[in-house]
Amino acid sequence: MVRRAQPERTCVGCRRRAPASELLRIVAVDEGAGYSLRPDPARSLPGRGANMHPDPACFAQAVRRRAFGRALRLAGVPGDGALAEYLTRQPPRPVTRPDEGR
Repeated sequence: MVRRAQPERTCVGCRRRAPASELLRIVAVDEGAGYSLRPDPARSLPGRGANMHPDPACFAQAVRRRAFGRALRLAGVPGDGALAEYLTRQPPRPVTRPDEGR
């Protein structure tokens, strides 16, 4: 049986590559007065997406580096309140690092 490689994406926070299934897809939604970031766990919302580990540390790094605006090709800084609330409600998931298990 031939195993298909899972698509890999880069986390906008820590900049590590991981299988897309381990990352949370983030999209920007136009709210008239600007854009806000929304989680897309089902990976089904339309538009350009950014990927991030569902980890508050990666979120903090991405916000500090203003990575969401660049990844989503937005002018200005999008609102991140809905995304921050989503991350605080989620149980922590273990983040697999490529150098672990060796």
